[in-house]
Amino acid sequence: MGGHFDLASKQEEISKLENELSKEDIWQDPILMNKLNSKLANLKKSISLFENLSNEIEGALSLLELINDDNIDELTELESEVQRITNDVNNLEIEALFTGKYDDNDCYLEIHPGAGGTEATDWASMLLRMYQMFCDKNNYNYEELDYQKGEEAGIKSVTIRISGPHAYGYFKGEQGVHRLVRISPFDSNSRRHTSFAAVGVIPEIEKSTDVIIKPDDIRVDVYRSSGKGGQGVNTTDSAVRITHLPTGIVVTCQNERSQLKNKDTAMKVLTSKLERLMEESNEKDIDKLKSHVNIEFGSQIRNYTLEPYKLVKDVRSGYENSNADAVLNGDILEFMKEYLRIKR
Repeated sequence: MGGHFDLASKQEEISKLENELSKEDIWQDPILMNKLNSKLANLKKSISLFENLSNEIEGALSLLELINDDNIDELTELESEVQRITNDVNNLEIEALFTGKYDDNDCYLEIHPGAGGTEATDWASMLLRMYQMFCDKNNYNYEELDYQKGEEAGIKSVTIRISGPHAYGYFKGEQGVHRLVRISPFDSNSRRHTSFAAVGVIPEIEKSTDVIIKPDDIRVDVYRSSGKGGQGVNTTDSAVRITHLPTGIVVTCQNERSQLKNKDTAMKVLTSKLERLMEESNEKDIDKLKSHVNIEFGSQIRNYTLEPYKLVKDVRSGYENSNADAVLNGDILEFMKEYLRIKR
């Protein structure tokens, strides 16, 4: 098993969380309360998986003792039980791999197309659809904070907030350059094209004792929303762009009608980025956080090939799936799990 499941430490952590949630003043901080409740639910789920697995193994061992040449039915039942145990072991293994500081947190996911005009902006929109479909299939919630349309098709950039169990833990492996090879629908000669898009993922950090954003360090610009917002969003200067001058990090938000709400959300994203910047303060990580990754050949983490054959392959883990259509329709959970295993 790739991760070690420490039952005693998880039970101790549950006890601490329950004590925190029993304090009267916890209701004064609903954000913290929701975060602790979510963490508690994840821990209880892990222990439930462990206990079910223990019971299944005991049952299989008891069944094994009954098997002889005359009990073919029991052998078939044992094979089914072993398959269930294998599946539960795999699920428990993944739970044990979420050991990162922010793995339980919600996250922000950004997509930026590489060079290549319409081809690249269309590929960026395909990636957005893939992540949205993954969320729909796996009970994650998402909301678009910023959406910039491409000139002819697709998107120039998008930022979404994703919430759900171990959101950052699962999505962190998606950060990097994604490469698409296909027959271009925008090429009248039907030639094969290669497109790139960069995905950035940061954990949502509600409060930080380390990050102090001085008013003089930021420039706030307001403008009319160009996204897909509802009636009223696109008719007032409600969109907000915040530039952090010392680092050059730019954050935009335009999903709310209220300029104040958009500014508040943009400041949360900026705080999260700066927190990660402080923790990973080498030049490579600064580039990642500023979304200035080299979006070009040789830097990709995953290849999506639609022509002359269909195959999606992760460069880091080596995991591949020949059902490229299913992957682009959101079936990326196994890619996420394999990344977690190799990181461990």
